[in-house]
Amino acid sequence: MADIKGLRSSIRSVDSMLHLTSAMGLVASSKMYRAGQAMENARDFADTLRQMTAQLTACPECRNHPFIRPREGSRTRLIVIAGDRGLCGGYNNNVFRLTASYPDAELIPIGKRAADRFGGDFIGCENFSSRDGSEMADALIRDYLDHQYDRLGIIGTRYVSLITQEAAVEWLLPLERSQETVTGGIVFEPDAEQVLFRAVREYVFGMLMAAVRESFACETAARRMAMDNAGRNARQMLDDLRLAYNRARQSAITQEITEIVAGSGS
Repeated sequence: MADIKGLRSSIRSVDSMLHLTSAMGLVASSKMYRAGQAMENARDFADTLRQMTAQLTACPECRNHPFIRPREGSRTRLIVIAGDRGLCGGYNNNVFRLTASYPDAELIPIGKRAADRFGGDFIGCENFSSRDGSEMADALIRDYLDHQYDRLGIIGTRYVSLITQEAAVEWLLPLERSQETVTGGIVFEPDAEQVLFRAVREYVFGMLMAAVRESFACETAARRMAMDNAGRNARQMLDDLRLAYNRARQSAITQEITEIVAGSGS
């Protein structure tokens, strides 16, 4: 009977876990549409900014611009975007593993898991606002012009598909000089160099917002897949436990019948 009681307790525990994973999977699914729309909008904005900066960096007068000219120093500042919660498979660990490749970098965490891991003020990934991005972009530009660091990058996660997300780093500053030829008809007022000064702030802001939106979409997708896998495993475990419980119960009943028959025969 001890085995039957233990199996019954295990069945209750796994069944409770199944209900939890199903609920979390439904929540992730409900968030996935909004997160996907926000990611696509941010991607379009980022692509437009990349095209704009490519045209500006291709201008001859911007050749020695402070945001383009390479620096001799190697001080790296990295914005690390991770999740606000766990239970999302290897999503956070993939980001942390990539971050470990830059042991000397100064880190700015976004997301509770990143803040817990690397220290610093907690800025949530899910509720990261345009105001948060604007303030961070202003500070990053100011520090770069003050030579407080020499290279700026973002470590986040790129959305490939619902089942595939890849941790990646994107370098923002200094800007790479575009090899494209500036087409005729483009007039920069007052001049390309001053326009680039103003455009870089929008560029950093846009890249930051796009990275946060895409990383959150990846976190949501990873959590949905993790809960789907956990639910599937829980259902399989539940089937195995119920089968073992029925066999143990049948064996106990058979033993009791055997004992009763043996007792009546004596």
